Amino acid sequence: MRLDQSTWYEIEAYLEDHIGIILPVGSIEQHGPIGLIGTDAFCAEMIADAAGDIAKALVAPTLAYTPATFNMSFPGTISVSEAVFTQMFAEIVEGLRSQGFGRVYVLNAHGANLAPMRKVVGDNLNIHIRSWWDFAPVNDIRNELYGEWEGMHATPSEISITQTKYRQLSHPAAEIPPRALSAEEKMRRAGDNHGPADLHRSEFPDGRVSAHSALASPEAGARLLELAARCVADDFQNFIGSER
Repeated sequence: MRLDQSTWYEIEAYLEDHIGIILPVGSIEQHGPIGLIGTDAFCAEMIADAAGDIAKALVAPTLAYTPATFNMSFPGTISVSEAVFTQMFAEIVEGLRSQGFGRVYVLNAHGANLAPMRKVVGDNLNIHIRSWWDFAPVNDIRNELYGEWEGMHATPSEISITQTKYRQLSHPAAEIPPRALSAEEKMRRAGDNHGPADLHRSEFPDGRVSAHSALASPEAGARLLELAARCVADDFQNFIGSER
C-alpha cells in the first residue's frame, strides 16, 4: 500500500490500527555503462513496495534527491548538499511522526545517505535505518553470484534488481572487467567516500567502482528482490512490534 496512491480517508483508517511506515531513500546518480541513473531510488522503492505487501505496511514516496557529489562529473547525476538532505530528511521524518506514524522504518539504497541520516536519528528508537544489503542472507546471494566482482558502485546486484522491472542494457565498456580495489582502498571508500567529482571520474572513467555490472541479470534480480523484501518485512515487523 503506497501513501501517495492512497486517499486521506484510507490513511486515517490505516492509522487506527498501525503505527509503522516504510520510507525508501535512494539517489539520482550515474551507475556505469548499463546501470540506470535512478538505480538506487528504484531498488529502495521496489524492495520497500514488495516488503510492504508482505508486512501489510504503508510505504511512503521515495526520497531520491540525496548527496552524490562524487558523481557530478557524469551527466545526469543530481546531487543535493549534505546540509539540504539532512534538513529535508529530518522534516520528512518529523512530518510523518506528527501525522501519527510512531515508527518510521527507513530503507536505504545509497551509502552516502547513511551518515547524515544517522545524525538526524541519533538515539531515537522510533526511527530505524536499514540498507537493503545489511541482511546476511542477501549478502550470501551477492557473494554466491558475484564474489569480488560485486564491487562498490554500479554493482551487478543492484542493476539486476532494476532489470526485473526496467530496461536490460548492454554496452561494450561494461563487458570489460573493472579495476579491482585493495582491501585498504575499499575501507577508505566506505560510505561512498570517493573524493572530488573530477578525480573520481578520472579514476573510474566508465562510472563503475570495482563492480562488473555486465554480470547482472533479471533472473538474479528476482532472487535478490524476493529475499531482500522478505528480510525487510521481517525486520519491519520486529521493529514495530504488535502496533496498536
